[in-house]
Amino acid sequence: MKHIHFIGICGVGMGALAVLWHKKGWKVTGSDAGFYPPISTHLTKHNINYYAGWHPEKIGALPPSLNLPLGQGETARPDLVVVGNVAGSQNPELKYVLDNNIPNLSYPELIEQNLIKTNSIVCAGTFGKTSTAALLAKIFIDAKFNPAYMFGAVASDLDMSADDLGGEWSIVEGDEYKTGRTDLKAKFFHYHPTHLLLTSATWDHADVYPTEKLYLETFQKIITQLPKNGLLVASEKVINIQSLGVIQSSCPIITYGPAVENDYQYFDVTPTKNGLTFKIKNKTETYNLKSEILGTYMADNICGAFALAHTVGIDSKTIIASIKNAGGVKRRLEKRGTTTITNATVFDDIAHSPAKAQAVLSTLRQIYDGKIFAVYEPNTGNRQPESAPAYDNAFADASEVIIPRLTKIKSDNKSKHWDGNELACVISSTKPATQYIADDEKLVNYLLKNAGPNDVIVFLGSHGWRGMIEAIINSNS
Repeated sequence: MKHIHFIGICGVGMGALAVLWHKKGWKVTGSDAGFYPPISTHLTKHNINYYAGWHPEKIGALPPSLNLPLGQGETARPDLVVVGNVAGSQNPELKYVLDNNIPNLSYPELIEQNLIKTNSIVCAGTFGKTSTAALLAKIFIDAKFNPAYMFGAVASDLDMSADDLGGEWSIVEGDEYKTGRTDLKAKFFHYHPTHLLLTSATWDHADVYPTEKLYLETFQKIITQLPKNGLLVASEKVINIQSLGVIQSSCPIITYGPAVENDYQYFDVTPTKNGLTFKIKNKTETYNLKSEILGTYMADNICGAFALAHTVGIDSKTIIASIKNAGGVKRRLEKRGTTTITNATVFDDIAHSPAKAQAVLSTLRQIYDGKIFAVYEPNTGNRQPESAPAYDNAFADASEVIIPRLTKIKSDNKSKHWDGNELACVISSTKPATQYIADDEKLVNYLLKNAGPNDVIVFLGSHGWRGMIEAIINSNS
């Protein structure tokens, strides 16, 4: 049995690939700094062995002098190590892998070598790429295209977040973040798209792209690399950013959005606490759609997926039925429950940037009349001073904003990162009702005391919440 080890296995993409390689029959192990749902529970469900911390001796590497064949026995070194972005140059496991010449790849390279097909659909954008990739995977499966696919989340209706069903199409989430510590180009360049679904382009990841210009240029470059016989399906939000150079694409362009001039226009969006209904018009045809997924912004994502699937030849009835039955992905406006004390509704969302938080809060404000308490932790790039303008009025739809104790960031002493109190001060310039609560227990108690039966508590951020959500839902005092 071959052995593959994942350094940073609790990353959403890494976890998906770990489960796929387990399905392939490999021995799979993994390590990470911390583990939290839904990825940790997904790994456990599929019997993946993992451990916390960095321990070279636990990945099974043996001194070369023992000269065991690769992959033999529980203590033999791995045949392959997949290195996530969590592994810095001083990571003990990475150093061991490099010192002992153990074969290793980044996870984009693993996808590139194993999942990308002749027809390569890449879903890219600042936000919406995970949801659209998951939805397209379901549509193509329902249409009997048997795609290979990968998206960085746990879907409600697909047991696997990465798989290869043997067809000639691949559908992958294309992240614009750097590939790894030595490969600084965006992950999506490894996926060689023939078909690109571009959902959005709003400056993000200031730690990798210190200016908006550099960020947008990355999307511009992936567009120019599309083949002439390929396809670009782009949101009107992207088309309006002229610096992206979308109109310079040599392949056909399909646009979507609420404006009437789009090739696929959506309208009459009606959000409820149980999902949304809306219509899509293409030329002279109008289609009625219903989805159980929350979020008015999901109408945009669904329309983009509809446009691409329809353009490549999938029947509209198949697409509509697939969308109706799609349950979405976890940690995208996922309703976790209600508080036992006050009956406030609790949501969890991976919204780790101001723009993503703003979209989530706007949706919640449309369907809930009570107070909205937003607990927010940004990703690394949105803790840098360069990202300050993005916070202006981003939390307007929240009643109160709470910054928790922030996850510690590895510092290279070159970049300044805000602490929790500093971030609270930045947000409070346009949202005065913002506070920093460093103690988790005090934060939980504050929410239990102040959030009533008609109110919403929403956790916004990509990190785990150290059991705070469970404590709020299950507290009896």
